[in-house]
Amino acid sequence: MTAETTIADFWFDPSCPYTWTTSRWLLEVAKVRPVEPRWHLMSLSVLNEGRDDDPEGDPEGYLWVPVRICAAVRQQHGPEAMARLYTAMWTTARGDGDWLGDLHAALAAADLPAELVEAGSSSAYDDVVRASHAEAIGLVGEHVGTPIIAATGVDGARVAFFGPVISRIPTGEPAGRLWDGTLLVAGIPGFHELKGRPHADPQLDPGRVRE
Repeated sequence: MTAETTIADFWFDPSCPYTWTTSRWLLEVAKVRPVEPRWHLMSLSVLNEGRDDDPEGDPEGYLWVPVRICAAVRQQHGPEAMARLYTAMWTTARGDGDWLGDLHAALAAADLPAELVEAGSSSAYDDVVRASHAEAIGLVGEHVGTPIIAATGVDGARVAFFGPVISRIPTGEPAGRLWDGTLLVAGIPGFHELKGRPHADPQLDPGRVRE
């Protein structure tokens, strides 16, 4: 890989704990490789529309709430503000046993206006969410989930992939090696899938890794 900065476009649903783990890994990658993350939204709620089952166990549609708030923040304050909010959702605002946390507290921790929480119960930003989601899914197809990453591969061509799904956050050179390897296999024509061991609980402790 060259020293030229690689843009890593990262599409995420803010409610997914494994996506959170992958996002923190990407921040670690940026410390050891010339990689600049750029943050975009996708939605498990949109992905699963029209299905007979409910893979996320969300009959009330709660998963729309955080992604709508993130969309409002991105539109009004930009992607870096959205990234701050995403971090706050999983760190300072995360309560005991609460997988996402207090959204009011998250907005405060991200230094964003409290009234943005109202976007969570409004459809005003749904078109924004759907458009960003469609951009991500258009790169890889509807057979995947969150996150989706697009970056420049080892041969200079743009490559997009789902994942990687990880339960621990590698740091330092191991984070960089995982990035190198992921780009390598994802860029091979005809490559489709790798799987490891069954999922373990994701590492949600933010102690080492911050936005």
